[in-house]
Amino acid sequence: MAVPQNHQSRSRRDKRRTHDALTARQLATDVQTGEVHIRHHVTESGYYRGKKVVDIKD
Repeated sequence: MAVPQNHQSRSRRDKRRTHDALTARQLATDVQTGEVHIRHHVTESGYYRGKKVVDIKD
């Protein structure tokens, strides 16, 4: 079992964890349909950057 040889201070530990916070999803609105979607992803109706790229079956 790995055991640290020296104690690590709270300050050093917290500095390492500064990048661990979650960020909110970046949302975009499609110009063709006005649908809100995650950036760089296809919309629910199959549009990407204003063009129909995926044929969605009902």
